[in-house]
Amino acid sequence: MPAIHEVATITSKGQITLPKPIRQALGVDYGGKVAFDLRGSEVIVTRADEASHEDPAIASFLALLEKDIRTGQHLCNLPDGLVQAMQAATTLPVDLDADIEGDVAL
Repeated sequence: MPAIHEVATITSKGQITLPKPIRQALGVDYGGKVAFDLRGSEVIVTRADEASHEDPAIASFLALLEKDIRTGQHLCNLPDGLVQAMQAATTLPVDLDADIEGDVAL
């Protein structure tokens, strides 16, 4: 990675904007995640590996769900109304090339 030196100003809320050359070098943009590591008197900024973060509540829920599926506990058919609504929704045309509306986190 090439040497880049940029200066950012800390706001009254303790926030900074990563300068564009730094964002480009890290390959992050709007909604991207960066990690800060303090090593002595230096702060190292890296692109965050989002896959490495695990929410313990979600992990526990997924483990419970997996156990229920494996043992057949707490499983039942979807309500007829939901099945019909899902089937009706699948007949709607989908334009995969259409612009995405709203916020998107990558």
